[in-house]
Amino acid sequence: MNPKHFDYSEQDGVATIRLNRPERLNALTFDSYRELTDTFAALRTRESVRSVVLTGTGRAFCSGGDVKDIIGRLFDVPDADLLAFTRMTCDLVENIHTLEKPVIAALNGTTCGAGAVMAIAADMRVASETAKIGFIFTQVGLCGADMGAAWLLPRIVGLGHASELLLRGTFIDAKRAAEIGLYNHVVDGDRLEARAMELATELAAGPGMGLAMTKRFLRIESTTPLRDAMQLEGWIQAECMKHPDYREAYEAFVEKREKDFVKNRPGHGEAAGAKA
Repeated sequence: MNPKHFDYSEQDGVATIRLNRPERLNALTFDSYRELTDTFAALRTRESVRSVVLTGTGRAFCSGGDVKDIIGRLFDVPDADLLAFTRMTCDLVENIHTLEKPVIAALNGTTCGAGAVMAIAADMRVASETAKIGFIFTQVGLCGADMGAAWLLPRIVGLGHASELLLRGTFIDAKRAAEIGLYNHVVDGDRLEARAMELATELAAGPGMGLAMTKRFLRIESTTPLRDAMQLEGWIQAECMKHPDYREAYEAFVEKREKDFVKNRPGHGEAAGAKA
């Protein structure tokens, strides 16, 4: 894990991915899109990582695609190349959302376009008070249904709020984003990274299978009839009861000690505090 187009580190089971082009408001390039897509795919099987923090440097989390590097270069390209690019952007969001490890987006500032969709692909959003957010696609003549926004956003804020955000394409401030449930936590800028790491560290210490299956079934059951959902939940809970984490929780209770789910993770003890 040695990316060239953003910063990556690991500590205590938490991987931190930091966009680091502050002079361009952390705008994405073709190369960073591809590398982010591949990195989130690789995290599926990286046993030293149990949760992820995605954040930015400077005044922005991510301002979307770079105007010079991407937007200006996509005019008059062959249809196949244009479609390949848009599908890759969707792959990135899908890889973030379907990663069966908790992902925390720490929004340090302006969040728009592709940055806004990456933020809603995460499981939780912790935002600075200055972190305004906008799904600005219609403002530049595009469809608001971009990179999965029309699938993800209504599931977070409801259809009415999602419709307004995607149709108008305007920014809302952190207070309003929290009011509609788009942000889970809003904190002082000085506290942002600490709060994100608190959440990520807590989740990294949690039951791996239980968290992974919670993420999976939240996604599956959003389009599953109730009766089918009951059958699925009965099955997966029985499977989780066979996992060592379930016995660990019981034994910790009986022995009056702290639970240790990490010891049951594959690769435990290998690079637990590694810096990559």
